[in-house]
Amino acid sequence: MTFETRLMVETELPVNFKCADGAGIAKGSILKLTESMTAIITSGQGDMVAGIAAEEKIANDGKTSIKVYMGGIFKGTAGAAVLIGIGLMTDATANKLETTTGKTGAAQLGYALEAPSGDGQTFMFRLNPGGSGAIA
Repeated sequence: MTFETRLMVETELPVNFKCADGAGIAKGSILKLTESMTAIITSGQGDMVAGIAAEEKIANDGKTSIKVYMGGIFKGTAGAAVLIGIGLMTDATANKLETTTGKTGAAQLGYALEAPSGDGQTFMFRLNPGGSGAIA
């Protein structure tokens, strides 16, 4: 995966979500919620985040569930400059993050613990889907 997220501090155990047998999901992928406890890889800016894949899911392996972190401290990749404490959401590029600042209707996935100065830089963030960070 090009822009993977990595678990740095486990604060919660992962939770089982449903997924399609045909889905291939890399460990560390940011996942969006599609229907009742069902997760797929994010595909757009401001997706409703389910969490981050705690394991790899191989396509057509017969499994229809995946363990998903809904909390924790992760290292991720910025899609633009980010300020400490600011709420984060999915970027238009898979597994990149950007701030929720000035974006209405965007689903928040957590908040920044470090301040990357630009696109492609890695930084620590707190995963907290639907939670709050600073409002700017």
